[in-house]
Amino acid sequence: MNTKPFLRLERDGAVVILTMDRQETRNALSDDDAVSALVDACAQINTDLSVRAVILTGAGDTFSSGGNLKTLRARMGAGLGAPPHSRNAYRNGIQRVPLALYELEVPTIAAVNGPALGAGNDLACMCDIRIASERASFAESFVRLGLTAGDGGAWLLPRIVGMSRACELAFTGKTIDAPRALAYGLVSEVVPPDALLPAALDLAREIARHPGHAMRLTKRLLREGQHTRLDTLLELSAAYQALAHHTEEHETALQAALTRLRR
Repeated sequence: MNTKPFLRLERDGAVVILTMDRQETRNALSDDDAVSALVDACAQINTDLSVRAVILTGAGDTFSSGGNLKTLRARMGAGLGAPPHSRNAYRNGIQRVPLALYELEVPTIAAVNGPALGAGNDLACMCDIRIASERASFAESFVRLGLTAGDGGAWLLPRIVGMSRACELAFTGKTIDAPRALAYGLVSEVVPPDALLPAALDLAREIARHPGHAMRLTKRLLREGQHTRLDTLLELSAAYQALAHHTEEHETALQAALTRLRR
């Protein structure tokens, strides 16, 4: 049983930094306390309106190795192998993470410091923006173990890299390096290892400068735009804009903009 918390939470102004810190398992995600730590952090952040951006990264030389194979093997003998139990183990376990991150209202940045494998790759895809260290690598590697992505990777990956690239990565299980990930559109920037967290913080601070309510509504609109009709999204946009017009943050920003125009 692990006694050390899986997740470290730090605060930099309006930015929360979440660091997965279980280096003995290479920050594996599938253990119950790791899942709960990520889900609980998302719930906590959603209730704190002073938070405007989140960075997710890993301690040590790995972002996340995905599932904990040792734990998975041990639990197979305890009943996880029976299909009904296995189904519920996924639904009540690691599948809580993509739902929690998807419902996280503030922008998220994955600062991928090293290998992101299997569910670790999908975890990076659950974030809105991905920045990679030159030492990062990525693999949708489930097929290597005779498995499929049980954590939403088949929904996430094609939306980021397109269906052809997603099929290539999922069907081969191959590992790609950071420059290839950049070429595929999996990440938006590759930086030297020492520059990774500063680059993520610079971006998070740039995001956090803007009004928090507008940022949360903007993220929700982008999420809804992935699966809804244009007319429906326009109606939702009008409602969100009406809310935004009646915030103190909008009034302050508007007055500042008008002052600049009068100069």
